Amino acid sequence: MSKHALHSAAHEKCGISHEESEAATKMRPSIYERIGKEEGFYALSALFYDRVFDDEAAWFRNIFSSSTKSEAIDNQYRFFVQIFGGPDLYRQKKGKYTRLAGRHANYNIGTGAAYRWVQHMENAIEAHDKLQDDEEAREALKKYFSFTAHYIVAATEYMRPDQLSGGTSIDAGRVW
Repeated sequence: MSKHALHSAAHEKCGISHEESEAATKMRPSIYERIGKEEGFYALSALFYDRVFDDEAAWFRNIFSSSTKSEAIDNQYRFFVQIFGGPDLYRQKKGKYTRLAGRHANYNIGTGAAYRWVQHMENAIEAHDKLQDDEEAREALKKYFSFTAHYIVAATEYMRPDQLSGGTSIDAGRVW
């Protein structure tokens, strides 16, 4: 499936175009600056994963069972810092950029999980102190995350085994 077809599939599910979602990565000042740099993204990831790990639905929590909460927070915040205008913390830890769709392809995620993930992220965004007075950044982040969650679901449906780069079990020796 082409990137254009994947973008269309994500747009169909969430109503946000790829171009609208990418606006969050091009804002000036950057979202990295607006949210409070590393500390701000760490707080957003902590707010998000507090919600995820407390979710009442076992099927949803189980998607995240191959990571501890602290591992999940660390990986996500590093990725966010890098994507939204900060230093390449994710690349420093992983050694290279890991494709989002490939990274998530081994996990049992579908449209229902994407909607639930987005709801937790939107709630975390709304609860974030640094974003309270920045509607432009809040809305840009919501669009980015909604599109990206649905893009990942669409893309994972078409992944070949050689394109996978995620895992489904805990590996104590791994570098996440």
